[in-house]
Amino acid sequence: MRRAAPTIGIVLLAVLAACGDRAAGPVRLQPDDGTVVAQGRQVYTAHCASCHGARLEGQPNWQQRDAQGRLPAPPHDASGHTWHHADELLFRITKYGVAKAANLKDHESAMPAFETTLSDAEIVAVLSWIKSQWPADVRRKHDALNERAKQR
Repeated sequence: MRRAAPTIGIVLLAVLAACGDRAAGPVRLQPDDGTVVAQGRQVYTAHCASCHGARLEGQPNWQQRDAQGRLPAPPHDASGHTWHHADELLFRITKYGVAKAANLKDHESAMPAFETTLSDAEIVAVLSWIKSQWPADVRRKHDALNERAKQR
């Protein structure tokens, strides 16, 4: 059995890698990994830019509700509020949608859930690309926020 343990571990890692989903544990964005960031840019262009803008600028009047009571897509650049949320919450919002991620029963949002569209690795990649576009001071603030969230 002792000999089987390393083999089982390798098989498990291979299965997780093949699935493309992250293993249980905290989400950590990788804005300094060029390969991840390049993939994230492609995913963002294909799935996010139509609403959030090619330059992360968001939609006009993003803080004012529309006729249906929904907020327009916010910017993901330094002028927005994306960097005010820890990695784990950003991941959950992208994967499950705002209402489910924030446990808001009656929240209306135009933001789709990408749970069945993107793999966990693609979600991390797109969020990593977004973070890679922030100025150094904003990235430092976001890193500090993640450290505080990790200690809770």
